[in-house]
Amino acid sequence: MLCFTRQDLRVLQELGGLSPLRLATPNAQPGRERLRHLVIGSPEGVRGAIHHLHVLTYAEQREWSRLVTIPDSGILITPEQGEVFSYLLRYRQLS
Repeated sequence: MLCFTRQDLRVLQELGGLSPLRLATPNAQPGRERLRHLVIGSPEGVRGAIHHLHVLTYAEQREWSRLVTIPDSGILITPEQGEVFSYLLRYRQLS
């Protein structure tokens, strides 16, 4: 499963039907830096990560989109010039 910000979800809905799934770059807001957060994993793992970020007071749970199934064709993220990417892989204990 994949989680998007609400703004990314609106962009996805406007782009409907594209394959692979495309995350377009929304317009920047003056005086604010945009960060896109992706949480990819099982539904339980994604919900757990969202809950943990909420407990840390980083992001409210209601700010996240609904869970979106990743299509078989994958995901395409289009960065703006000068943007960078960092990836963190974590494992959680299954109960």
